Amino acid sequence: MKTIVLGYWDTKKEKIKQKYPGITDQDLILYEGKEKEMIENLEYKLGITKLELAKIIEAL
Repeated sequence: MKTIVLGYWDTKKEKIKQKYPGITDQDLILYEGKEKEMIENLEYKLGITKLELAKIIEAL
Protein backbone atom coordinates (compact mmCIF):
# COMPACT_ATOMS: atom_id res chain seq x y z
CA MET A 1 0.00 0.00 0.00
CA LYS A 2 2.78 2.44 0.89
CA THR A 3 4.36 1.99 -2.56
CA ILE A 4 1.09 2.98 -4.27
CA VAL A 5 0.85 6.17 -2.19
CA LEU A 6 4.48 7.08 -2.87
CA GLY A 7 4.08 6.44 -6.59
CA TYR A 8 0.96 8.60 -6.59
CA TRP A 9 2.75 11.40 -4.74
CA ASP A 10 5.80 11.27 -7.03
CA THR A 11 3.53 11.94 -10.01
CA LYS A 12 1.62 14.72 -8.25
CA LYS A 13 4.68 16.52 -6.92
CA GLU A 14 6.22 16.79 -10.39
CA LYS A 15 3.01 18.41 -11.65
CA ILE A 16 2.96 20.78 -8.67
CA LYS A 17 6.54 21.87 -9.39
CA GLN A 18 5.63 22.55 -13.03
CA LYS A 19 2.55 24.57 -12.12
CA TYR A 20 4.17 26.48 -9.23
CA PRO A 21 7.85 27.21 -9.98
CA GLY A 22 8.38 28.69 -6.50
CA ILE A 23 7.88 25.25 -4.93
CA THR A 24 11.09 23.23 -4.53
CA ASP A 25 11.86 19.54 -4.20
CA GLN A 26 12.58 20.17 -0.52
CA ASP A 27 9.07 21.59 -0.04
CA LEU A 28 7.54 18.42 -1.48
CA ILE A 29 9.44 15.75 0.45
CA LEU A 30 6.88 13.53 2.14
CA TYR A 31 8.26 12.24 5.43
CA GLU A 32 6.23 9.64 7.27
CA GLY A 33 4.52 11.32 10.21
CA LYS A 34 5.34 14.81 8.89
CA GLU A 35 2.56 15.17 6.34
CA LYS A 36 0.86 17.97 8.27
CA GLU A 37 4.02 20.08 8.31
CA MET A 38 4.49 19.66 4.56
CA ILE A 39 0.87 20.68 3.87
CA GLU A 40 1.17 23.72 6.15
CA ASN A 41 4.38 24.77 4.41
CA LEU A 42 2.75 24.50 0.98
CA GLU A 43 -0.27 26.48 2.20
CA TYR A 44 2.04 29.24 3.42
CA LYS A 45 4.22 29.34 0.30
CA LEU A 46 1.24 29.38 -2.06
CA GLY A 47 -0.89 31.69 0.11
CA ILE A 48 -3.89 29.38 0.02
CA THR A 49 -6.04 27.37 2.44
CA LYS A 50 -5.87 23.65 3.11
CA LEU A 51 -9.10 23.14 1.17
CA GLU A 52 -7.78 25.05 -1.84
CA LEU A 53 -4.54 23.03 -1.74
CA ALA A 54 -6.49 19.77 -1.59
CA LYS A 55 -8.53 20.80 -4.64
CA ILE A 56 -5.35 21.69 -6.57
CA ILE A 57 -3.68 18.38 -5.75
CA GLU A 58 -6.83 16.40 -6.57
CA ALA A 59 -7.21 18.16 -9.92
CA LEU A 60 -3.66 17.32 -11.08
